[in-house]
Amino acid sequence: MDNTDKALLNRIQSNFPVSHRPFLDIASEFDLSEDETILRIQRLKASGVIRRIGGNFVPGKLGYVSTLCAAKVPENTIDEFAKVVNSYPGVTHNYVRENDYNVWFTFIAPSMALIRQYLEEISIKTGICDILNLPATRVFKIKAHFKL
Repeated sequence: MDNTDKALLNRIQSNFPVSHRPFLDIASEFDLSEDETILRIQRLKASGVIRRIGGNFVPGKLGYVSTLCAAKVPENTIDEFAKVVNSYPGVTHNYVRENDYNVWFTFIAPSMALIRQYLEEISIKTGICDILNLPATRVFKIKAHFKL
Protein backbone atom coordinates (compact mmCIF):
# COMPACT_ATOMS: atom_id res chain seq x y z
CA MET A 1 0.00 0.00 0.00
CA ASP A 2 1.57 3.28 -1.11
CA ASN A 3 0.87 6.86 -0.04
CA THR A 4 -1.76 7.30 -2.77
CA ASP A 5 -3.65 4.24 -1.50
CA LYS A 6 -3.53 5.67 2.03
CA ALA A 7 -4.78 9.05 0.80
CA LEU A 8 -7.63 7.35 -1.07
CA LEU A 9 -8.57 5.38 2.03
CA ASN A 10 -8.60 8.58 4.09
CA ARG A 11 -10.80 10.23 1.47
CA ILE A 12 -13.42 7.50 1.02
CA GLN A 13 -14.05 6.80 4.72
CA SER A 14 -16.35 9.81 5.11
CA ASN A 15 -18.32 12.03 2.75
CA PHE A 16 -18.20 9.61 -0.17
CA PRO A 17 -19.43 11.54 -3.22
CA VAL A 18 -23.03 10.92 -4.17
CA SER A 19 -22.89 11.55 -7.89
CA HIS A 20 -23.21 9.84 -11.23
CA ARG A 21 -19.45 9.07 -11.26
CA PRO A 22 -18.14 9.22 -7.67
CA PHE A 23 -14.79 7.62 -8.54
CA LEU A 24 -14.17 10.29 -11.16
CA ASP A 25 -14.90 12.93 -8.52
CA ILE A 26 -12.41 11.29 -6.16
CA ALA A 27 -9.84 10.81 -8.94
CA SER A 28 -9.87 14.51 -9.76
CA GLU A 29 -8.90 15.33 -6.18
CA PHE A 30 -5.74 13.20 -6.52
CA ASP A 31 -4.75 13.89 -10.11
CA LEU A 32 -5.54 10.27 -11.01
CA SER A 33 -7.64 8.78 -13.77
CA GLU A 34 -11.02 7.34 -12.90
CA ASP A 35 -9.80 3.89 -14.04
CA GLU A 36 -6.70 4.03 -11.84
CA THR A 37 -8.80 5.10 -8.86
CA ILE A 38 -11.21 2.22 -9.39
CA LEU A 39 -8.36 -0.27 -9.84
CA ARG A 40 -6.66 0.88 -6.64
CA ILE A 41 -9.90 0.60 -4.66
CA GLN A 42 -10.65 -2.83 -6.17
CA ARG A 43 -7.15 -4.00 -5.20
CA LEU A 44 -7.60 -2.72 -1.64
CA LYS A 45 -10.96 -4.50 -1.44
CA ALA A 46 -9.54 -7.75 -2.86
CA SER A 47 -6.69 -7.65 -0.32
CA GLY A 48 -9.16 -7.25 2.56
CA VAL A 49 -8.13 -3.71 3.51
CA ILE A 50 -11.57 -2.45 2.45
CA ARG A 51 -14.44 -4.58 3.74
CA ARG A 52 -17.27 -2.72 2.07
CA ILE A 53 -18.24 0.59 0.58
CA GLY A 54 -21.74 1.71 1.39
CA GLY A 55 -23.97 3.94 3.41
CA ASN A 56 -24.51 3.88 7.14
CA PHE A 57 -28.03 4.61 8.31
CA VAL A 58 -29.61 5.22 11.70
CA PRO A 59 -32.09 2.33 12.04
CA GLY A 60 -34.54 4.17 14.31
CA LYS A 61 -34.90 7.08 11.88
CA LEU A 62 -35.97 4.56 9.22
CA GLY A 63 -38.47 2.82 11.50
CA TYR A 64 -36.19 -0.12 12.29
CA VAL A 65 -34.93 -1.57 15.56
CA SER A 66 -31.51 -2.95 16.37
CA THR A 67 -30.17 -5.49 18.79
CA LEU A 68 -26.89 -7.04 19.84
CA CYS A 69 -26.95 -10.82 20.13
CA ALA A 70 -24.56 -13.20 21.85
CA ALA A 71 -24.56 -16.97 21.51
CA LYS A 72 -22.82 -19.88 23.20
CA VAL A 73 -21.46 -21.88 20.29
CA PRO A 74 -19.17 -24.92 20.49
CA GLU A 75 -15.78 -24.12 18.93
CA ASN A 76 -16.15 -26.80 16.26
CA THR A 77 -19.44 -25.32 14.96
CA ILE A 78 -18.62 -21.59 14.96
CA ASP A 79 -18.11 -21.35 11.18
CA GLU A 80 -21.36 -23.20 10.47
CA PHE A 81 -23.26 -21.07 12.99
CA ALA A 82 -21.84 -17.84 11.54
CA LYS A 83 -22.80 -18.91 8.02
CA VAL A 84 -26.42 -19.40 9.10
CA VAL A 85 -26.51 -16.10 11.02
CA ASN A 86 -24.93 -14.19 8.13
CA SER A 87 -27.56 -15.50 5.71
CA TYR A 88 -30.20 -13.30 7.36
CA PRO A 89 -30.94 -9.81 6.10
CA GLY A 90 -30.13 -7.19 8.68
CA VAL A 91 -27.10 -8.90 10.22
CA THR A 92 -24.50 -6.14 10.00
CA HIS A 93 -21.50 -7.90 11.48
CA ASN A 94 -20.57 -11.02 13.36
CA TYR A 95 -17.47 -11.74 15.43
CA VAL A 96 -15.97 -14.21 17.88
CA ARG A 97 -14.89 -13.35 21.42
CA GLU A 98 -13.14 -15.32 24.13
CA ASN A 99 -16.11 -15.79 26.44
CA ASP A 100 -18.80 -18.36 27.20
CA TYR A 101 -20.93 -16.26 24.85
CA ASN A 102 -18.38 -16.48 22.09
CA VAL A 103 -20.25 -15.41 18.93
CA TRP A 104 -21.66 -11.89 18.84
CA PHE A 105 -23.66 -10.27 16.04
CA THR A 106 -25.90 -7.31 15.42
CA PHE A 107 -29.33 -7.47 13.87
CA ILE A 108 -31.39 -4.65 12.34
CA ALA A 109 -35.00 -5.32 11.27
CA PRO A 110 -38.37 -3.58 10.92
CA SER A 111 -39.54 -4.99 14.27
CA MET A 112 -38.29 -6.78 17.35
CA ALA A 113 -40.90 -9.48 16.65
CA LEU A 114 -39.14 -10.24 13.35
CA ILE A 115 -35.76 -10.38 15.08
CA ARG A 116 -37.18 -12.81 17.65
CA GLN A 117 -38.55 -14.92 14.78
CA TYR A 118 -35.17 -14.93 13.05
CA LEU A 119 -33.37 -15.87 16.28
CA GLU A 120 -35.80 -18.78 16.78
CA GLU A 121 -35.12 -19.91 13.19
CA ILE A 122 -31.37 -19.69 13.80
CA SER A 123 -31.76 -21.82 16.93
CA ILE A 124 -33.73 -24.45 15.01
CA LYS A 125 -31.30 -24.51 12.07
CA THR A 126 -28.14 -24.66 14.21
CA GLY A 127 -29.24 -26.38 17.41
CA ILE A 128 -27.86 -23.42 19.39
CA CYS A 129 -30.49 -22.44 21.94
CA ASP A 130 -28.51 -20.13 24.20
CA ILE A 131 -28.70 -16.86 22.26
CA LEU A 132 -29.04 -13.57 24.14
CA ASN A 133 -31.09 -10.79 22.54
CA LEU A 134 -29.87 -7.44 23.89
CA PRO A 135 -31.95 -4.70 22.23
CA ALA A 136 -30.53 -1.22 22.02
CA THR A 137 -32.29 1.11 24.45
CA ARG A 138 -30.08 4.14 23.86
CA VAL A 139 -27.57 4.62 21.09
CA PHE A 140 -24.28 6.48 21.35
CA LYS A 141 -22.91 6.72 17.83
CA ILE A 142 -19.31 7.56 17.23
CA LYS A 143 -17.65 8.27 13.94
CA ALA A 144 -14.75 5.89 13.37
CA HIS A 145 -12.39 7.52 10.91
CA PHE A 146 -8.89 6.10 10.71
CA LYS A 147 -6.17 8.55 9.66
CA LEU A 148 -3.64 6.68 7.53
